[in-house]
Formats: sequence, structure tokens, C-alpha cells
Amino acid sequence: MNKKEMLIGFIVGIFTSLLGSYLFITFFTQFDISTGIQTIRDHGYLGKIITLGTILDLAVFAILLKKDKEFMARGVILAVIVLAISTMFI
Repeated sequence: MNKKEMLIGFIVGIFTSLLGSYLFITFFTQFDISTGIQTIRDHGYLGKIITLGTILDLAVFAILLKKDKEFMARGVILAVIVLAISTMFI
């Protein structure tokens, strides 16, 4: 059961980061999502946008800890670690 909760937390963490990146591109650039990602990738800022998207994971982590879902919160932290390592290679 603990592995299942960590997996759910990991998936929630990845999804939340993608949602945060989408919201950042939508609200803070004049591009739509497809041209925004292409332009950001061409300029070499895709890793930075993904990193900004992970800010929402902080709120998800706090909510999960408040609801005593510690293993799901660990999954969110694992997702943040995986995204941080992946942004070094993008």
C-alpha cells in the first residue's frame, strides 16, 4: 500500500509540474502552448520553465502533509527530484 501511495504522489507531482508549466506559458508569455514550448526550447529555457512549474508542488506537498498522506507527499518529493535531475540534461 505504501508503494501505491508513493506512485500516486509521484504521478500527482509530475502532473502538477506540467500544469504549472502550462499556466506559466499561458499567462506570462504571448505564445500559445505549442509555439511557446517550441520557442522556449529553441532559446534554451525549457528546463527553467519546468522548474518554475514545480512551484505548485510545494502547495500539493503542504496539502498532503496536512491530510496525513505522508507517503503521497514522499512521492511528490520524488517527482521534484526526478524533474530537477532531468532539467540538468535539457
